[in-house]
Amino acid sequence: MAQPAGRATALERLSVISGHFGMQAGTPAQEVQHDSLERQLTLALGGGTSPEFEFAQTMRVFPPAKHDALELEELLSAEEREVRDRVRKFAEGEIAPIIADYWERAEFPFKLIPGFQKLGIGGGHLQGYGCQGLSVMGAAMAAVELARVDGSCSTFFLVHTFLATLTLGLLGSEAQKQELLPDMASFKKVGCWALTEPSNGSDASGLTTLARKVQGGWVLNGRKRWIGNAPFADIAVIWARNSETSQINAFIVRKGNPGFSVTKMQNKIALRCVQNGDILLKDAFVPDEDRLPGVNSFADTNKVLAISRIMVAWQPVGLAFGAYDMCARYLQQRRQFGAPLASFQLMQEKLQRMLSTCQAMWLMVWRLTKLYEADRLSHEQASLVKAWTTLRGREVVALGRELLGGNGILSEFLVAKAFCDLEAYYSYEGTYEVNALVAARGATGISAIKPPRRGNVQVQA
Repeated sequence: MAQPAGRATALERLSVISGHFGMQAGTPAQEVQHDSLERQLTLALGGGTSPEFEFAQTMRVFPPAKHDALELEELLSAEEREVRDRVRKFAEGEIAPIIADYWERAEFPFKLIPGFQKLGIGGGHLQGYGCQGLSVMGAAMAAVELARVDGSCSTFFLVHTFLATLTLGLLGSEAQKQELLPDMASFKKVGCWALTEPSNGSDASGLTTLARKVQGGWVLNGRKRWIGNAPFADIAVIWARNSETSQINAFIVRKGNPGFSVTKMQNKIALRCVQNGDILLKDAFVPDEDRLPGVNSFADTNKVLAISRIMVAWQPVGLAFGAYDMCARYLQQRRQFGAPLASFQLMQEKLQRMLSTCQAMWLMVWRLTKLYEADRLSHEQASLVKAWTTLRGREVVALGRELLGGNGILSEFLVAKAFCDLEAYYSYEGTYEVNALVAARGATGISAIKPPRRGNVQVQA
């Protein structure tokens, strides 16, 4: 086959260079060197390499999807595969080339927002009000494909869609839905969801932010922490304790509201593009029409968390898929001792272990999602799967880090970034330990979450 003119010229130059090493044409040493130089040129022409390291491609040119060893996509409907493919194209083509730089700087890539607006996923599975009415599985595939390339972008999507937007859709008034959902379904407005506080993480029911009833509305005082999207969100859903009833209510607080301020959290090692914020509420007035009428107790949080927990269980699957795909390509491209790393037994054993775990992770969460769609999902089942996928995901990215050697600690080769991001998945939406204990409560009928005390304890999981 004839070589492209540019490549042929470059190969001729490489051939001339090889002659400077004093090799005779046709010798084995020259042939080996010529093959090596041609391989490097092929990688360089394909993009994703650098002058400093031209022996394997970085995530800027994303590797092809090779993770579906058991043809699991056959378990998806045509519509769900279409959503997956649409989001995959966006993630590989738009996110992958730039995201490592944003991750290093701990900045959110606002230039990607127009792309998110075109994806048709912002309203998730909600119906009407401009929402797309995806299946839960279809929305999950969007989360997986985003996480496969970047965990931060997946979390941005989940916080906006399956916490803020979903809360408005399930628990908001008709007027609130008509006003806010169309813009939130299209990412024209971005939302955040503020439950966690500095003093209350897993023990979320003990939140201390107070809502005091006044004429025409409510006055909120308190603090929130770890609130994703908060520094730039247009809409914040604030969970607070009613000072009169001691029950939990929820409120819409808009960007720029007097008494509402956000400080960006710094120095994270995981999900660095996610802008987490510390929220301070100091005599922040919220009108009556911005209280969510569907929230009257802490138990109402579970109407939202039941599905968001499923989406978080899917996220480690995406990270694991991305790590596997990167390693599969890297082992073919990177050579040592005169052979591709893929030809060594130790490398093959680790790669297949990653692959088999990926299949099991996908199947576990697929089943969990089907249980939700059939209205048969329990908290214990959700916690069982979320705990397990984050634990197994940690193992997959750790194996990937080993396979890439020194490049396994560089964010531009994806695996190091996924390695760090998985640590956040391991702890949010219920830590591994809390989710494990919720699952064990289902197995034994005995709660061991914390020492016995008076009254019932509700735990976010």
